[in-house]
Amino acid sequence: MIREFLRDRRGNYALMTVITMVPLMGGVALAVDYTELVRERQETLNALDAAGIATAQQIVGGATDDQAKAYAKQFFEANLRHVLPANTTLTVTLPNNNAGGGTLVMQAALKYEPYFLPVAAMLLGGKAGDTTVNFSAKSEIRLKNTLEVALVLDNSGSMAELGHGSNQVRFDLLKGAAKQLVDQLAGQAQLMKQVSKPVQFSLVPFAASVNVGPANEKAAWMDQDGISPIQHENFDWTTLSQANNANRYAEKVGSIWYARGTAWDPTQKDQPLTRFSLYKWMQRISACTKDWNNVCTSNITYAPIASWSGCVESRPYPYNIQDTAASSSTPATMFVPMFAPDETDNTDGYSRPANNNWHLDVTTSSDNGARQKYMPKYFNYGTKVTPAYGANAGPNTSCSTTAITPLTDVSTTAGASAVKTAIDAMVDVGATNVPEGMAWGWRTLSSTAPFTEGRSETERGNDKVLIVLTDGANTYYTPDSVSAQTYSGTYYRSGGNDLAGNKAIYSALGYLAYGSQAKPFGSSYTYGRPFLGTSSSVSKTDYSNANYTKAMSEHFATLCDNAKAAGIIVMTIALDLDASNTAEAAQMTALKTCSSDSRFRRDPNDPSKPDKLFWNSTGATLSDDFKEIGNELSNLRIVS
Repeated sequence: MIREFLRDRRGNYALMTVITMVPLMGGVALAVDYTELVRERQETLNALDAAGIATAQQIVGGATDDQAKAYAKQFFEANLRHVLPANTTLTVTLPNNNAGGGTLVMQAALKYEPYFLPVAAMLLGGKAGDTTVNFSAKSEIRLKNTLEVALVLDNSGSMAELGHGSNQVRFDLLKGAAKQLVDQLAGQAQLMKQVSKPVQFSLVPFAASVNVGPANEKAAWMDQDGISPIQHENFDWTTLSQANNANRYAEKVGSIWYARGTAWDPTQKDQPLTRFSLYKWMQRISACTKDWNNVCTSNITYAPIASWSGCVESRPYPYNIQDTAASSSTPATMFVPMFAPDETDNTDGYSRPANNNWHLDVTTSSDNGARQKYMPKYFNYGTKVTPAYGANAGPNTSCSTTAITPLTDVSTTAGASAVKTAIDAMVDVGATNVPEGMAWGWRTLSSTAPFTEGRSETERGNDKVLIVLTDGANTYYTPDSVSAQTYSGTYYRSGGNDLAGNKAIYSALGYLAYGSQAKPFGSSYTYGRPFLGTSSSVSKTDYSNANYTKAMSEHFATLCDNAKAAGIIVMTIALDLDASNTAEAAQMTALKTCSSDSRFRRDPNDPSKPDKLFWNSTGATLSDDFKEIGNELSNLRIVS
């Protein structure tokens, strides 16, 4: 019987089934746990990525650190539809560079408890004895950097010279390289459709002055009331007295001069007298019936002598090297239109005329400073037909550049074309005032007036960049060292006379001295604006071109420090400067010192230090140097 039992094979299928069910059921359990683990893991990753993107948007929008972390946790947990938040841990590392992007790091830890057998924990990646499976994931999001770039470009007369190592003039080389840079960044910007205005460019042409555009005549930041301490430099409104003309005279009330009398146009009567008043009310004869001596006798038509071309004076120190907002409560912060005064008709002992003699004097005073400031002459229209003065002539002398182009979105074809068209329109004439150009470049990047196209200075993920290029040292000229106007039929040794005692030709910084007046009319300054705020190494009585350069360079150095302290990235380019020339060598050093440190490149001579954002360019290397600048700007925009 026993042998028969052993030989009996009936029922083996059921037994084998029972035996094989053990590993089969274990496999099913493992499969269920594994599938659930993968699902929870993927859900956690999805929630992590979504929370990262959403939190980055909150940071760019200005959320505080605590707000960003709270938002990240809330958003992350809200997207865990089948995962218990209690089984997760979220760690948020905020960007450590709030002034130019940075990386947001989101890290999540998930604790998974197997449904069936504790041993599954080991089979699913845990250790022997574990009852849970732990895993972590990390997401890094580089905030989507937007970029605002101000091109501050030298438009002085020396830009017409051939570039070193090239058969093209510097100006043509500069225009080509600048447009190449715009195209390079515009191409990247066009890929960022989800970001508003990802890359913007402004253009600030500078020479002896900067042109903010005549359309800004009525802007709130322009001095409309004559309250700035420099508004009446070179003007003596007391000479436009009631005794001189009872129907057209000036009256001072407080610190403001007003138009009084019945001879004023009704729109000007009782309004403040300013440089804008002069541009508007200086009249000339534009057409008439003439007698045999070419003198107008009848049918006389009048027209303005000139209209304001758009250039402004440099504000008095320290506002000339700051982005301080213009406010009538602080008159020195207001911007004043340039108005080159008509200098004396007299010539000196060398038969040299004044550099800026563009209107007939109507006083016989022997004091040439008084002749310069005599106001009735501006309301004398003469007896003959005369032409109007345009840019860089008459009252617009030293206003030689084209107007500023405010920040413009180059992600659009129209925007990129507008910036490149403005680059092509630049003209090369005038002296070199780098501080004034750089100051206005900074102002175009600012979120506050005069130009308001810039993003808020506190917005994260946005870089503001100043690119400053010059081919020479800062220059301001004594009257006899340069001819500021064309002469004919006059013999002179060199330059023009300085019978009025101005000590310089007129430009955005005004004069260095003020003739028979020891200070600008209506101000407390004891010497010209170029000397204000300078150290003892700058003599206040040395009226030489070299000393003027020294004073301007000190302002430039302080301006650089101010801009960088405000979070501006400064890139500088010295074009064809000669290291053997003392003034140009000093400018090269100043430009390098002014530049910011690169965030990405190391100094090739000392890898422990960042490289400086300074390029010592020649005409032959300028294009390649601008490509390198483009690469640096591209790195600022990396999105991961």
